[in-house]
Amino acid sequence: MTELSGDSAASFTEFVARRYGALLGTAYSLTKDHGLAEDVVQTTLAKCWRTWDSIRADDPYAYVRQVLVNTCRAYWRVKKGKLEFPTEELPVLPVVIDYYDRIERDSVLVAALERLPGRMRVVVVLRYLVDLSEAETAEEVGCAVGTIKSQTSRALARLRGDPVLLDYRHSA
Repeated sequence: MTELSGDSAASFTEFVARRYGALLGTAYSLTKDHGLAEDVVQTTLAKCWRTWDSIRADDPYAYVRQVLVNTCRAYWRVKKGKLEFPTEELPVLPVVIDYYDRIERDSVLVAALERLPGRMRVVVVLRYLVDLSEAETAEEVGCAVGTIKSQTSRALARLRGDPVLLDYRHSA
């Protein structure tokens, strides 16, 4: 693995410390699996480590989030087991905060998201959990803004009609 200079390594470490929770939450919302979400974030960070010097000048969070979404999409294409990139050593970044608390509290919503088709799930997660605009979501997914609008509309209609969410809303 490529070694980063001291400043770059510190910048990467600071970025991971600041954004790990958001990346993990996004990955979990997309995969619905704690272990896989951690694997996807780890793979994403390993990919970004290699090119950190060139991406940190831009908006690194947007870039890393795009890599994360693409890594999830690659997982869906090839299914389990082909996302890991063996390396001799990864930087050790201890993270002890439990970022799943927020997501676990919304388990009913996560289950409803799980019932959406993959592309609709990606659009809803990016639009409403990551809080991207329609244009940013379109750029992230690689499609037209109109496609994002229609996917969002269809996904929200499905969620509104989801019987589990309806039962939950009426019981709350």
